[in-house]
Amino acid sequence: MTGDEQQAPSIRKIIHVDMDAFYASVEQRDNPDLRGLPVAVGGARARGVVAAASYEARRFGVRSAMPSVTALRKCPDLVFVRPRFDVYRAVSAQIREIFARYTPLIEPLSLDEAYLDVTVNIPGIASATGIAEMIRAEIRAETGLTASAGVSYNKFLAKLASDHRKPDGLFVITPAMGPGFVESLPVGRFHGIGPATEARMKALGIETGADLRARDLDFLERHFGKAGRHYYWISRGIDNRAVEADRERKSISAETTYDKDLTSLPEVEAALSDLAGKVWRHCERHGYSGRTVTIKVRDPRFNEVTRSRTLREPVSGGAELLAIAVELFLHSLPTAGGIRLLGVGLATLTDGDGEADRQLRLALGPA
Repeated sequence: MTGDEQQAPSIRKIIHVDMDAFYASVEQRDNPDLRGLPVAVGGARARGVVAAASYEARRFGVRSAMPSVTALRKCPDLVFVRPRFDVYRAVSAQIREIFARYTPLIEPLSLDEAYLDVTVNIPGIASATGIAEMIRAEIRAETGLTASAGVSYNKFLAKLASDHRKPDGLFVITPAMGPGFVESLPVGRFHGIGPATEARMKALGIETGADLRARDLDFLERHFGKAGRHYYWISRGIDNRAVEADRERKSISAETTYDKDLTSLPEVEAALSDLAGKVWRHCERHGYSGRTVTIKVRDPRFNEVTRSRTLREPVSGGAELLAIAVELFLHSLPTAGGIRLLGVGLATLTDGDGEADRQLRLALGPA
Protein backbone atom coordinates (compact mmCIF):
# COMPACT_ATOMS: atom_id res chain seq x y z
CA MET A 1 0.00 0.00 0.00
CA THR A 2 1.44 3.40 -0.92
CA GLY A 3 1.02 6.52 1.15
CA ASP A 4 -1.79 7.81 -1.04
CA GLU A 5 -3.85 4.62 -0.74
CA GLN A 6 -4.85 4.89 2.92
CA GLN A 7 -8.52 5.68 3.44
CA ALA A 8 -9.75 7.43 6.56
CA PRO A 9 -12.73 5.86 8.35
CA SER A 10 -16.01 7.72 8.80
CA ILE A 11 -15.59 10.80 10.96
CA ARG A 12 -15.24 10.02 14.64
CA LYS A 13 -15.86 12.27 17.61
CA ILE A 14 -12.90 12.00 19.99
CA ILE A 15 -12.29 13.86 23.26
CA HIS A 16 -8.94 13.98 25.02
CA VAL A 17 -9.26 14.99 28.68
CA ASP A 18 -6.13 16.05 30.57
CA MET A 19 -6.20 17.05 34.22
CA ASP A 20 -4.35 20.28 35.00
CA ALA A 21 -1.14 19.71 37.02
CA PHE A 22 -2.97 16.74 38.51
CA TYR A 23 -0.82 15.58 41.44
CA ALA A 24 0.12 19.12 42.47
CA SER A 25 -3.49 20.29 42.12
CA VAL A 26 -4.69 17.47 44.39
CA GLU A 27 -2.14 18.52 47.01
CA GLN A 28 -3.19 22.17 46.78
CA ARG A 29 -6.84 21.17 47.00
CA ASP A 30 -6.26 19.10 50.13
CA ASN A 31 -3.90 21.55 51.84
CA PRO A 32 -5.06 25.19 51.54
CA ASP A 33 -1.66 26.39 52.81
CA LEU A 34 -0.14 25.25 49.51
CA ARG A 35 -2.49 27.26 47.31
CA GLY A 36 -0.72 29.95 45.35
CA LEU A 37 2.71 28.52 46.16
CA PRO A 38 5.17 26.86 43.77
CA VAL A 39 4.67 23.18 44.60
CA ALA A 40 6.53 20.12 43.37
CA VAL A 41 5.36 16.59 44.07
CA GLY A 42 8.41 14.41 44.55
CA GLY A 43 11.53 14.11 46.66
CA ALA A 44 13.88 16.97 47.51
CA ARG A 45 16.78 14.52 48.01
CA ALA A 46 19.89 14.73 45.84
CA ARG A 47 18.67 12.03 43.45
CA GLY A 48 15.03 13.02 43.64
CA VAL A 49 12.86 13.78 40.62
CA VAL A 50 9.88 16.11 40.19
CA ALA A 51 6.82 13.97 39.52
CA ALA A 52 4.55 16.98 38.97
CA ALA A 53 4.73 20.76 39.31
CA SER A 54 2.03 23.31 40.04
CA TYR A 55 1.48 26.11 37.55
CA GLU A 56 3.09 28.50 40.04
CA ALA A 57 6.24 26.36 39.87
CA ARG A 58 6.09 26.04 36.09
CA ARG A 59 6.45 29.81 35.77
CA PHE A 60 10.01 29.33 37.06
CA GLY A 61 10.72 26.60 34.52
CA VAL A 62 10.10 23.65 36.86
CA ARG A 63 8.80 20.63 34.94
CA SER A 64 7.94 17.00 35.63
CA ALA A 65 10.83 14.54 35.27
CA MET A 66 13.29 17.31 36.19
CA PRO A 67 15.93 16.43 38.83
CA SER A 68 14.98 17.99 42.15
CA VAL A 69 18.30 19.80 42.50
CA THR A 70 17.73 21.49 39.14
CA ALA A 71 14.19 22.45 40.14
CA LEU A 72 15.46 24.06 43.36
CA ARG A 73 18.04 26.06 41.43
CA LYS A 74 15.30 27.41 39.20
CA CYS A 75 12.92 28.07 42.12
CA PRO A 76 14.61 28.34 45.54
CA ASP A 77 11.21 28.75 47.25
CA LEU A 78 9.87 25.53 45.74
CA VAL A 79 7.81 23.49 48.23
CA PHE A 80 8.27 19.72 47.91
CA VAL A 81 5.41 17.40 48.83
CA ARG A 82 5.74 13.65 49.07
CA PRO A 83 3.49 11.89 46.55
CA ARG A 84 0.31 10.15 47.74
CA PHE A 85 -0.40 7.75 44.91
CA ASP A 86 -3.29 6.09 46.75
CA VAL A 87 -5.10 9.46 46.79
CA TYR A 88 -4.29 10.17 43.13
CA ARG A 89 -5.62 6.77 42.11
CA ALA A 90 -8.82 7.33 44.07
CA VAL A 91 -9.40 10.70 42.40
CA SER A 92 -8.59 9.16 39.02
CA ALA A 93 -11.26 6.52 39.66
CA GLN A 94 -13.78 9.30 40.39
CA ILE A 95 -12.94 10.93 37.08
CA ARG A 96 -13.18 7.63 35.24
CA GLU A 97 -16.70 7.19 36.65
CA ILE A 98 -17.66 10.55 35.15
CA PHE A 99 -16.32 9.48 31.75
CA ALA A 100 -18.32 6.24 31.95
CA ARG A 101 -21.58 8.20 32.17
CA TYR A 102 -21.02 9.20 28.54
CA THR A 103 -19.21 6.32 26.82
CA PRO A 104 -17.72 2.88 27.47
CA LEU A 105 -14.95 3.66 24.95
CA ILE A 106 -12.37 5.09 27.35
CA GLU A 107 -8.62 4.70 26.80
CA PRO A 108 -6.66 5.87 29.87
CA LEU A 109 -3.12 7.02 29.13
CA SER A 110 -2.24 7.57 32.79
CA LEU A 111 -4.01 8.53 36.00
CA ASP A 112 -4.61 12.06 34.70
CA GLU A 113 -5.53 11.76 31.02
CA ALA A 114 -7.65 9.67 28.69
CA TYR A 115 -9.18 9.48 25.24
CA LEU A 116 -12.95 9.08 24.89
CA ASP A 117 -14.80 8.08 21.72
CA VAL A 118 -18.23 9.74 21.89
CA THR A 119 -19.25 9.16 18.26
CA VAL A 120 -22.05 7.06 19.73
CA ASN A 121 -22.63 7.97 23.36
CA ILE A 122 -24.84 6.92 26.24
CA PRO A 123 -26.93 10.13 26.60
CA GLY A 124 -27.35 10.37 22.82
CA ILE A 125 -25.87 13.88 22.63
CA ALA A 126 -24.94 14.97 19.10
CA SER A 127 -22.30 17.52 20.11
CA ALA A 128 -18.91 16.20 21.26
CA THR A 129 -18.07 19.73 22.35
CA GLY A 130 -21.16 19.77 24.55
CA ILE A 131 -20.15 16.47 26.13
CA ALA A 132 -16.65 17.81 26.81
CA GLU A 133 -18.12 20.87 28.49
CA MET A 134 -20.36 18.71 30.70
CA ILE A 135 -17.48 16.39 31.66
CA ARG A 136 -15.28 19.33 32.65
CA ALA A 137 -18.09 20.84 34.73
CA GLU A 138 -18.77 17.55 36.51
CA ILE A 139 -15.08 17.01 37.27
CA ARG A 140 -14.88 20.48 38.83
CA ALA A 141 -18.09 19.99 40.85
CA GLU A 142 -17.25 16.49 42.13
CA THR A 143 -13.47 16.68 42.66
CA GLY A 144 -12.72 20.38 43.02
CA LEU A 145 -10.15 20.09 40.20
CA THR A 146 -9.92 21.50 36.70
CA ALA A 147 -9.42 19.64 33.44
CA SER A 148 -8.58 20.72 29.93
CA ALA A 149 -10.18 19.00 26.95
CA GLY A 150 -9.58 18.74 23.23
CA VAL A 151 -12.24 17.69 20.74
CA SER A 152 -11.50 16.50 17.23
CA TYR A 153 -12.05 13.75 14.67
CA ASN A 154 -8.99 11.71 15.67
CA LYS A 155 -6.76 10.99 18.65
CA PHE A 156 -3.72 12.92 17.44
CA LEU A 157 -5.63 16.16 16.94
CA ALA A 158 -7.69 15.76 20.12
CA LYS A 159 -4.43 15.54 22.09
CA LEU A 160 -3.07 18.66 20.38
CA ALA A 161 -6.34 20.46 21.07
CA SER A 162 -6.32 19.70 24.81
CA ASP A 163 -2.84 21.26 25.09
CA HIS A 164 -3.88 24.35 23.19
CA ARG A 165 -5.70 26.22 25.97
CA LYS A 166 -4.36 24.73 29.20
CA PRO A 167 -5.09 25.13 32.02
CA ASP A 168 -8.87 24.81 32.39
CA GLY A 169 -9.51 25.18 28.68
CA LEU A 170 -11.46 23.61 25.83
CA PHE A 171 -10.48 23.68 22.17
CA VAL A 172 -12.01 22.08 19.08
CA ILE A 173 -10.23 21.13 15.85
CA THR A 174 -12.78 20.47 13.12
CA PRO A 175 -12.11 18.38 9.98
CA ALA A 176 -11.81 21.60 7.98
CA MET A 177 -9.21 22.97 10.43
CA GLY A 178 -7.13 19.82 10.91
CA PRO A 179 -4.53 19.87 8.11
CA GLY A 180 -3.90 23.61 8.42
CA PHE A 181 -3.60 23.40 12.22
CA VAL A 182 -0.96 20.69 11.92
CA GLU A 183 1.01 22.58 9.26
CA SER A 184 1.43 25.63 11.48
CA LEU A 185 2.88 23.78 14.51
CA PRO A 186 6.53 23.11 15.32
CA VAL A 187 7.21 19.36 15.16
CA GLY A 188 8.30 19.46 18.82
CA ARG A 189 4.66 20.07 19.73
CA PHE A 190 3.56 16.79 18.16
CA HIS A 191 2.67 14.09 20.69
CA GLY A 192 5.16 11.25 20.26
CA ILE A 193 7.99 13.37 18.85
CA GLY A 194 10.49 13.80 21.67
CA PRO A 195 13.57 16.05 21.82
CA ALA A 196 15.89 13.54 20.12
CA THR A 197 13.52 12.94 17.20
CA GLU A 198 12.85 16.67 16.95
CA ALA A 199 16.60 17.28 16.67
CA ARG A 200 16.90 14.63 13.94
CA MET A 201 14.03 16.22 12.04
CA LYS A 202 15.55 19.69 12.31
CA ALA A 203 18.84 18.33 10.98
CA LEU A 204 16.85 17.21 7.92
CA GLY A 205 15.25 20.63 7.55
CA ILE A 206 11.93 19.59 9.11
CA GLU A 207 10.83 22.18 11.67
CA THR A 208 7.06 22.48 11.18
CA GLY A 209 4.14 20.32 10.22
CA ALA A 210 4.29 21.89 6.76
CA ASP A 211 7.92 20.80 6.41
CA LEU A 212 6.97 17.29 7.50
CA ARG A 213 4.13 17.13 5.00
CA ALA A 214 6.49 18.15 2.20
CA ARG A 215 8.52 14.92 2.66
CA ASP A 216 7.28 11.82 0.89
CA LEU A 217 6.63 8.47 2.56
CA ASP A 218 9.82 6.83 1.28
CA PHE A 219 11.94 9.64 2.73
CA LEU A 220 10.28 9.45 6.15
CA GLU A 221 10.47 5.65 6.37
CA ARG A 222 14.11 5.73 5.31
CA HIS A 223 15.01 8.14 8.10
CA PHE A 224 12.53 7.14 10.82
CA GLY A 225 11.67 3.51 10.12
CA LYS A 226 8.12 2.36 10.88
CA ALA A 227 7.38 5.64 12.65
CA GLY A 228 7.85 7.42 9.31
CA ARG A 229 4.45 6.20 8.11
CA HIS A 230 2.80 7.61 11.24
CA TYR A 231 4.54 10.96 10.71
CA TYR A 232 3.44 10.98 7.06
CA TRP A 233 -0.23 10.68 8.00
CA ILE A 234 -0.36 12.95 11.04
CA SER A 235 1.29 15.73 9.03
CA ARG A 236 -1.88 15.56 6.93
CA GLY A 237 -4.19 15.56 9.95
CA ILE A 238 -4.98 11.84 9.53
CA ASP A 239 -4.84 9.34 12.39
CA ASN A 240 -6.92 6.19 12.08
CA ARG A 241 -6.08 4.70 15.47
CA ALA A 242 -9.19 3.65 17.39
CA VAL A 243 -9.82 4.46 21.04
CA GLU A 244 -8.90 1.19 22.78
CA ALA A 245 -11.01 0.62 25.88
CA ASP A 246 -9.24 -1.19 28.74
CA ARG A 247 -6.23 -2.03 26.62
CA GLU A 248 -3.76 -4.41 28.18
CA ARG A 249 -0.61 -2.78 29.47
CA LYS A 250 2.42 -4.95 29.94
CA SER A 251 5.52 -2.91 30.62
CA ILE A 252 7.23 0.43 30.97
CA SER A 253 9.98 0.80 28.39
CA ALA A 254 12.13 3.29 26.53
CA GLU A 255 14.45 2.80 23.57
CA THR A 256 16.60 4.90 21.25
CA THR A 257 18.02 4.36 17.78
CA TYR A 258 21.33 6.20 17.50
CA ASP A 259 22.46 8.18 14.46
CA LYS A 260 26.05 7.12 15.22
CA ASP A 261 26.70 3.56 16.44
CA LEU A 262 27.86 3.24 20.05
CA THR A 263 31.28 1.59 20.13
CA SER A 264 32.63 2.06 23.67
CA LEU A 265 31.49 0.98 27.13
CA PRO A 266 31.30 4.57 28.46
CA GLU A 267 28.97 5.45 25.58
CA VAL A 268 26.79 2.45 26.34
CA GLU A 269 26.69 3.21 30.08
CA ALA A 270 25.68 6.82 29.38
CA ALA A 271 22.96 5.66 27.01
CA LEU A 272 21.62 3.08 29.48
CA SER A 273 21.61 5.76 32.19
CA ASP A 274 19.45 8.01 30.00
CA LEU A 275 17.01 5.21 29.17
CA ALA A 276 16.77 3.90 32.73
CA GLY A 277 16.18 7.46 33.90
CA LYS A 278 13.24 7.88 31.52
CA VAL A 279 11.68 4.63 32.68
CA TRP A 280 12.15 5.33 36.38
CA ARG A 281 10.86 8.91 36.16
CA HIS A 282 7.66 7.53 34.66
CA CYS A 283 7.49 4.93 37.44
CA GLU A 284 7.83 7.66 40.07
CA ARG A 285 5.18 9.77 38.43
CA HIS A 286 2.64 6.96 38.30
CA GLY A 287 3.52 5.13 41.51
CA TYR A 288 4.80 1.92 39.95
CA SER A 289 7.81 -0.34 40.14
CA GLY A 290 8.50 -3.80 38.73
CA ARG A 291 10.48 -6.98 39.23
CA THR A 292 11.61 -7.81 35.68
CA VAL A 293 14.34 -5.69 34.09
CA THR A 294 14.90 -6.10 30.35
CA ILE A 295 17.42 -4.67 27.93
CA LYS A 296 17.29 -4.78 24.13
CA VAL A 297 20.31 -4.36 21.86
CA ARG A 298 20.40 -4.09 18.05
CA ASP A 299 23.65 -4.01 16.08
CA PRO A 300 24.31 -2.19 12.76
CA ARG A 301 23.30 -5.34 10.84
CA PHE A 302 19.92 -5.29 12.67
CA ASN A 303 20.68 -8.40 14.72
CA GLU A 304 18.67 -8.00 17.91
CA VAL A 305 19.16 -9.56 21.34
CA THR A 306 17.18 -9.13 24.57
CA ARG A 307 18.17 -10.11 28.09
CA SER A 308 16.09 -9.94 31.26
CA ARG A 309 16.24 -10.68 34.97
CA THR A 310 13.32 -11.12 37.38
CA LEU A 311 13.94 -10.12 41.01
CA ARG A 312 12.27 -11.32 44.20
CA GLU A 313 11.29 -7.75 45.13
CA PRO A 314 10.42 -4.72 42.98
CA VAL A 315 13.27 -2.47 41.85
CA SER A 316 13.89 0.10 44.57
CA GLY A 317 14.97 3.05 42.46
CA GLY A 318 16.57 4.39 39.31
CA ALA A 319 20.07 3.55 40.50
CA GLU A 320 19.19 -0.13 40.95
CA LEU A 321 17.41 -0.24 37.59
CA LEU A 322 20.49 1.18 35.89
CA ALA A 323 22.87 -1.15 37.73
CA ILE A 324 20.91 -4.23 36.63
CA ALA A 325 20.68 -2.98 33.04
CA VAL A 326 24.44 -2.42 32.90
CA GLU A 327 25.10 -5.82 34.47
CA LEU A 328 22.85 -7.54 31.93
CA PHE A 329 24.74 -5.82 29.16
CA LEU A 330 28.20 -6.63 30.51
CA HIS A 331 27.43 -10.31 31.09
CA SER A 332 25.77 -11.01 27.79
CA LEU A 333 26.26 -8.33 25.17
CA PRO A 334 29.77 -7.16 24.23
CA THR A 335 30.20 -3.90 22.30
CA ALA A 336 32.20 -5.43 19.41
CA GLY A 337 30.73 -4.31 16.11
CA GLY A 338 28.88 -1.32 17.54
CA ILE A 339 25.33 -0.77 18.75
CA ARG A 340 22.56 0.84 16.72
CA LEU A 341 19.68 0.63 19.23
CA LEU A 342 19.37 0.24 23.00
CA GLY A 343 16.25 -0.26 25.08
CA VAL A 344 15.48 -0.63 28.80
CA GLY A 345 12.21 -2.01 30.13
CA LEU A 346 10.54 -2.83 33.43
CA ALA A 347 7.75 -5.41 33.74
CA THR A 348 5.95 -7.61 36.32
CA LEU A 349 4.66 -4.31 37.65
CA THR A 350 3.39 -3.43 41.11
CA ASP A 351 1.78 -0.24 42.34
CA GLY A 352 2.45 1.75 45.49
CA ASP A 353 0.00 -0.37 47.49
CA GLY A 354 1.82 -3.60 46.60
CA GLU A 355 -0.82 -4.79 44.15
CA ALA A 356 1.11 -7.15 41.87
CA ASP A 357 1.33 -7.29 38.13
CA ARG A 358 -0.43 -4.03 37.38
CA GLN A 359 0.43 -3.24 33.79
CA LEU A 360 1.41 0.07 32.26
CA ARG A 361 3.22 0.91 29.03
CA LEU A 362 5.29 4.02 28.48
CA ALA A 363 4.63 5.19 24.94
CA LEU A 364 7.77 7.25 24.46
CA GLY A 365 7.82 6.48 20.77
CA PRO A 366 11.01 6.54 18.72
CA ALA A 367 13.65 8.84 20.17
